[in-house]
Amino acid sequence: MQYAAVTTRLAGLGSDKWLLSNAAIARARAGLEVINLTIGEPDVPTPGSLIDAAARAMAAGRTGYSNGRGEPALLRALSDRYSRMTGRAIGQDRFLCLPGTQTALYLVFQTLCDPGSAVILGDPMYATYEGLIRASGADPVPVTLRPEYSFRIQASDIEEKITQATRAIFLNTPHNPTGAVLRPDDLDAICALAEAHDLWVISDEVYGDLTHGAAVFTSALANPAYENRVIATASISKSHAAPGFRSGWLCGPAGFCVRALPLSETMLFGSQPFIADMTAEAIASPPSLAHAMAGRMAERAAIIHDALDGVAGMRVHRPEAGMFALLDIRAISGDSQQFALDLLHATGVAVMPGASFGVALEGWLRLALNADDATTAEACRRIARFAGAEAA
Repeated sequence: MQYAAVTTRLAGLGSDKWLLSNAAIARARAGLEVINLTIGEPDVPTPGSLIDAAARAMAAGRTGYSNGRGEPALLRALSDRYSRMTGRAIGQDRFLCLPGTQTALYLVFQTLCDPGSAVILGDPMYATYEGLIRASGADPVPVTLRPEYSFRIQASDIEEKITQATRAIFLNTPHNPTGAVLRPDDLDAICALAEAHDLWVISDEVYGDLTHGAAVFTSALANPAYENRVIATASISKSHAAPGFRSGWLCGPAGFCVRALPLSETMLFGSQPFIADMTAEAIASPPSLAHAMAGRMAERAAIIHDALDGVAGMRVHRPEAGMFALLDIRAISGDSQQFALDLLHATGVAVMPGASFGVALEGWLRLALNADDATTAEACRRIARFAGAEAA
């Protein structure tokens, strides 16, 4: 039997990336103890106020077909939010609403890329990014994110990778898995490079409200000089502890939205109106839940650092934002997946191997910051004991 070429391009790029997470879930279902630090889930349930908003909308009959671009109330709320964030008017015609950031990014790459084109992105990268790019027929071109630059992608490194095939530069700020936050100067240099080579800039900004301490998030949309080539995506999954509601959006040039809308409508023809109403209510309010969550996660990153940095030669990279800390285990092992599997079987602690996020993070582990402080501390004690035994 014959299959479409896309199935070959995506082979090994789906659930295979989440082997450790799936193993942890299987272990828990078998009744075995697990401290699961694999997935970036919020550390609180979806607020009751948002669930009530969705319920009210359903009770009011908001359960029919929706607008393919986005429901009017949500488009107004997004326009207000991004106008406040950038300090200039961002019209409703610059948004498309979709089920989560993943779907928004899928639409972006399908709209911009052809088979044989290329997309430059940082390595390490979120585990789904390679699949998103390859699904469009384009080739991902990784740029190593270096610890000496706090894992912030450098315009000079990007420039070395640009060819005639390059169609876009793909950013993630704040970054998963490193927690790096691009500065305004970083973004201006990258966007100027895109301008010089007539490239698109795509920016996944789903962690924008989850900065730690004094770190400040700047959107790739901040500089109006480059807004005609920047497309930013985000959602309420992280910031509002609502990952299961699958509510996200993209903000780009109005002309891009016109071109992308028929493809979006072919895929989905709109999201659920009652979820759109809930999302409009969510993003119209100050991001107090996200800021409180970020504060707790910064404290857990400090717990991990204090407990593990220097133990058996390991080093901890503390994030500037987001839901993860990185643990450098290269002094003990260069095989992050095997180390993580052995750690799970020996201690019940589940973490993600760096290899799931690209070549550059082999020999590292990603630890989610969503377990409570006591559980995080216990996980660190178990990792320290296991690392000490492995290093002996």
